[in-house]
Amino acid sequence: MSTELPRNLKVATVWLLLGLLVFLGIQWWQHQQRQTRFQLDGDVIEIRRAGDGHYHWPGAINGREVDFLIDTGATGTAISAALARELGLASIGSVQSSTAGGVVTGQLVRADVVLQGGVSAQRLRLVALPGLDDRPLLGMDVLGRLRWQQRDGVLRIELGRSAQ
Repeated sequence: MSTELPRNLKVATVWLLLGLLVFLGIQWWQHQQRQTRFQLDGDVIEIRRAGDGHYHWPGAINGREVDFLIDTGATGTAISAALARELGLASIGSVQSSTAGGVVTGQLVRADVVLQGGVSAQRLRLVALPGLDDRPLLGMDVLGRLRWQQRDGVLRIELGRSAQ
């Protein structure tokens, strides 16, 4: 009786190992891309535009890690209504907001926002919007407190001159 594995099992094992290596390689590459998009050097943060054409700023809302999409065209910071419910944020009123999809009614909530690099806003007023995806929008209510400029796909934020 032969103890050698059948040929089909050998071929399947090789393909599974190759698939695993490709998967791990892609995961490593994506991790490297995320790391190089956000750099803190002293009092300067540089955020490189991501592959989706947007700037992303890692942070947290009431301690829950999120990836903010920087929206210089937004007056205020917005989150999805689903995220507001998940965080247990109580409504303090309602507001109508103009979005790319038209005018929608959202709920005003308050939360603590902390951004990587040391920028924070305590009890910031956020708009919880139905239909917004899970990525919060960081608006001018926070960005307007900072000194920043955009050039060649890099958003440069100078922290030494900002009012946090």
